[in-house]
Formats: sequence, structure tokens, C-alpha cells
Amino acid sequence: MITRKSNEKVPFPTKRVAAYGTLGLIGLITLLTVHWRPGIGLLLLAVVLSLFSIPIRLNPLTVKKLTRFKEIRRGYVSFLILLLFSVLSLFVEYFANGRALIVHYEGETFFPTYSDVKLGNEFGLTGDLANAPVEYRQLKMILEGQESGNWVLMPLIEFSPNENNKYEGVLKPMRPPWWHTMVNLFSDENLAPLSQDTEPGHYLGTDSTGRDILSRLIYGFRIAIFFSLAFMTLVYLIGITIGCLMGYFGGWFDLFVQRIIEIWSLVPFIYMVIIIFSVIPTSFSISTRIAILLGIMVLFSWTGMTYYMRTATYREKARDYTAAAQIIGASAPRIIFHHILPNAVSTIVTFMPFTMAAAITAVTALDFLGFGLPPPTPSIGEILKQGTSRLDAPWIVSSAFLALVFILTLVTFIGEAVREAFDPKKFTTYR
Repeated sequence: MITRKSNEKVPFPTKRVAAYGTLGLIGLITLLTVHWRPGIGLLLLAVVLSLFSIPIRLNPLTVKKLTRFKEIRRGYVSFLILLLFSVLSLFVEYFANGRALIVHYEGETFFPTYSDVKLGNEFGLTGDLANAPVEYRQLKMILEGQESGNWVLMPLIEFSPNENNKYEGVLKPMRPPWWHTMVNLFSDENLAPLSQDTEPGHYLGTDSTGRDILSRLIYGFRIAIFFSLAFMTLVYLIGITIGCLMGYFGGWFDLFVQRIIEIWSLVPFIYMVIIIFSVIPTSFSISTRIAILLGIMVLFSWTGMTYYMRTATYREKARDYTAAAQIIGASAPRIIFHHILPNAVSTIVTFMPFTMAAAITAVTALDFLGFGLPPPTPSIGEILKQGTSRLDAPWIVSSAFLALVFILTLVTFIGEAVREAFDPKKFTTYR
């Protein structure tokens, strides 16, 4: 039986959220201010302080749903893990980078991570290295051999995602991970020498072009997560708006938009991607090509959400509270966004994790087919493609496969917990 719930507002526990959030954001802003653009860092600081001055108050039913989500341990822990990795991915340059974190030379300290490219003569290198960009791994070995008090601090993973494997200035071909020699994976004598030829620092080995796999997976994770978040936001923005309008106005408008959606749904997505990317000039920047890919995926994915929101709007429109709002003269936007949409929020929230999972799977599949993120963008799908073509190097395909399974498992667990916590049969609100 559906019962009317109180609309009394209760304060969300903002002190703890504000404390941890402020510390994290201050750290991020400090990094931006020191290593990037001071003006942008100060602007972000002003925005953060203004946001934390706004009190956060949630509906009692929303608090109950969030409490229920927290009680579902598998989904809640998965959410915390995914959130932690997503936040850490913002600082991935400090964990996986070919540039040094700190260089101490002749009494001066440099932070090359986000600074301009430096030449070798700035650190006392001579010969061919003097006028070339600094290879910080090589500089580290040179300074360690001099014992002059100068030193270089490198990240945990000393390779950028698009950087070929070099040691002492020599380009190295594909190499297995260091632990590969400890596991007897090969019985073929022709493949055995490959397992003995390893290099330090490559925890998951290198791909077929000598790039560090772990570094590419970490950067690929960041791109996949934030690409899927942007995809979900745009799909929901378009689908919710059109679906609510269809359900609220109905009649000829509903029928007309339905016919458009049916026609648009018949257009083959994969063919459109192939055609569009075949005519896009290669002179376009990587960010522009990624934006085009995002736009194409959104244009062919928003239609599914409209059906759910149309049905939910039709259902809520028939409620007494909607008729009462119409009688007192409330406008259509107010009824939709202040009355109908809050009561249909369960439909919106429960599909969010699964929409992200679908976006990650889709962009991985497109990368695998060669029509996804433009090269040399780090991508799990691109590593999978390499791995399937080089089965003699199983660390490539296994690393990408396990990373993809790990990400999708976390998102799926979160989706199941959200669907259980926001079940409309458990919680219903009227306004």
C-alpha cells in the first residue's frame, strides 16, 4: 500500500563530507596552482568555498534510500573502491609518468611533472644529450653515478602511456613483465627466450610497440570512467527532457516524437561510426575526435531513456498531486521538474551504473574494432586488440581482460545495490 510521506527536510551530515571534500579539493587546487595555472587554481578555490557555504538538505526518503544503499555492503564497498580509483586517476601523472617528480640539481629543486620540456644542458648533460629533451630515467642513472649530491625522484611507474621502452637511450622491443620468468607459461622452445628477456619497471610488461601496459591501463581507466560519466550525463539530459515532455503533453506530440525515435533507432550505429570516422580529417586534434565519438554515441543512445521517462511521467501525471498542482495554476515546467521528476527519480538513479557500464563496454568494443578513441590514446580496447594479435605474449591480453572485468564488476555491483536501495516499491513520495 502506498502511503503519503512527510516532506520535512532533514540536514544531510555535511560536516564530515565537507571536511574530507575540502581537504581533497584543497590538495587538488594546490597542485593546479603550483604546476598548472595559478589563476585557474584560485578560481577553483573561490568556487569550492562558495559551494561549501551552501547548506545541503535532503528529503527524508532520500536519506533512507542512501542509508539502505550503505547497508548493501557489496555495492557500497564497490562504490568506495571505484570512487577512490577515480579520484586517484586525477593525479595519475604522479604515479605513472616518464617525467620525474622532483629533480634536485646544483642546490635547485625542479618539479618537471607539469612544467615545460627541459633540455639536457640545464642539468649539465653534454654532447648529443645537451640540446635534446631530458630523458629523466637516463638522467637519474647519470646523477647516481656522479655522487655529487644531485638526485632525481621518479614516479612508481617510470613510463608515460605513449612512451616507447628505452633504457640508456636504446629503444627496446616488446618485453614481458618481470614476474613472467617466475611462471612457466611456455613449453615451446621458440618462445622460451622471450620470457627470459625482461626489463625492470614494467610490472605488466610492454605491448607490441614497447609501451608500458600498466601505465596505459591506468590512463585508459581514467579516460573510460570520465568518458562514461560524460556519456551518461548527456544521455540523461536529452532522454529525460524528451521523455518527460512526451509523457506530460501526450497526444499528437507524443505520437510524433515516437515516430521520430522509431525511425532514428533503425539507423545502424556501427555503420555511422565507420562512415564518420573515415571522413574526419587526421588534422583534427585528439580531444576533438574524442568529442566527436562522444557525440555520435550520445545521438544513438538517448532514445532508450525516453521510453522509461515517458512511462513514469504518464503514471505520475495521473496522480492527484499533479491535478492539484494544475488546478492552482502551476506551470508545466514546474509540474515536470518539481513534482513529476522527483517521484520518477528511482527510474533515473537505478539506470545510472548500467548506463556507465554500457558506455565502457561500447567504447572498448569500438577501440577493439579500430573505430573508437583515436591513437595513441590509451585504451583497454586497443590493448585487447594487440593482445589477440600477439597470443605469444599472453600478458597483454590477460592484463587488459582482467582490468575490464574488474571495472565492469565494480559498476555492476554498484548498479545492483542502487536498484535495491531505490526500489520504488519500498519508497514513494508525493509533493
